[in-house]
Amino acid sequence: MKASASRRLPARPLALPNILTYVRIAAVPVVVGLLYWQSIGGGPLWLRWVALFIFIAAGITDFLDGYFARIWGQQSSLGRMLDPIADKLLVASCLLMLAAEETIRGWTLLAAVVILCREILVSGLREYLAELRVSVPVTRLAKWKTVGQLVAIGFLIAGEAGDRIVPVVTQTGILLMWLSALLTLYTGYDYMRAGVRYMIDE
Repeated sequence: MKASASRRLPARPLALPNILTYVRIAAVPVVVGLLYWQSIGGGPLWLRWVALFIFIAAGITDFLDGYFARIWGQQSSLGRMLDPIADKLLVASCLLMLAAEETIRGWTLLAAVVILCREILVSGLREYLAELRVSVPVTRLAKWKTVGQLVAIGFLIAGEAGDRIVPVVTQTGILLMWLSALLTLYTGYDYMRAGVRYMIDE
């Protein structure tokens, strides 16, 4: 992975890709609120299916915003900034809520900590390099990392409701969480190596 000099893009706040990103950000408190209502507030189990549906829709916008931005030539500086923020908000908020309700507990908390720490470190690296007018492009492997995290969290959101249908839904989510954590470590190292190499070269 290589750091590259950033090019100036228009903001385009009302472009469709950016609107889809706003929708993904707006979905975060809704998903968290539904999980809280069901698990901590003692709400009905079907609330987890509603939360999962909204979570999946939010995850789909992550694909669509980039797709539309590319095919319609609507890449923007605002989208470049907001898209990774929206992903991190969705992942981090759901992980914290799942930990609070103890779907994620014990050793699996370490996998969640690895994911959260990596996201914070990479965000800090991006901010530092942005001051030098350098962008760190998102690699294909990093995109798969995000997909893996979203799939794992989706299984865990289904949680007890999913286990009523297929008893291994939660365990599958935990296994996928660990696999995502390992991939997260690798991609985080890849980003840090590229950033440090650029700083040394400078």
